Amino acid sequence: MTMPIGSITTGSTGAAAGAVRSSTKDAAPGAAGAFGDSLNTLLASVDESAGSANSAVSNMMDGTGDVHQAMIALQKAETSLQLTVQVRNKLVQAYQDVMRMSI
Repeated sequence: MTMPIGSITTGSTGAAAGAVRSSTKDAAPGAAGAFGDSLNTLLASVDESAGSANSAVSNMMDGTGDVHQAMIALQKAETSLQLTVQVRNKLVQAYQDVMRMSI
């Protein structure tokens, strides 16, 4: 028996990545607030995906949830956390580059 594979929805990770991408395109003086808002959105989506993964695992342990759904939720949480860490790394690198500039 074969099971059809559906498309993967981007969910909160894709929305957060889109928010970060769209805010970095803004070069206006008010873009700092928009960039901060997009970072807050990214962190909120990471927290939300971690919470949904925790609830999916607890449902699996209770016997009311599916193992597959728990694994998918865990993978989504891990992917969104990796995205957040990479954004942080790029921000730290950009800060260090600016601090090394001579005036």
